[in-house]
Amino acid sequence: MFIFANFLNAIASLLDIVLTIFMWVVIARAILSWVNPDPYNPIVRFIHNITEPVLYRVRRLLPVSFGGIDISPILVFLAIIFLQTFVVKSLKMLAMRLL
Repeated sequence: MFIFANFLNAIASLLDIVLTIFMWVVIARAILSWVNPDPYNPIVRFIHNITEPVLYRVRRLLPVSFGGIDISPILVFLAIIFLQTFVVKSLKMLAMRLL
């Protein structure tokens, strides 16, 4: 049973790292929206291509533009925090109980 517990713990740690990296990419996207970056820059295109599918779904589901200000990155940021505090911690607690 300890193998399954270690597997759950590894999945929780990996999910936590992926969510943290994605959170920083969303923050970078929000900062890039304040300036006018070169759209042909590979880093700008990478950040846009990674975040746009998630931000587009949030914009489509909720009218999150108030006076030209897009708050969809804030909602995605809050969703990431929720996933880190609920899902990741729940998986880690489940792994600890299986030991």
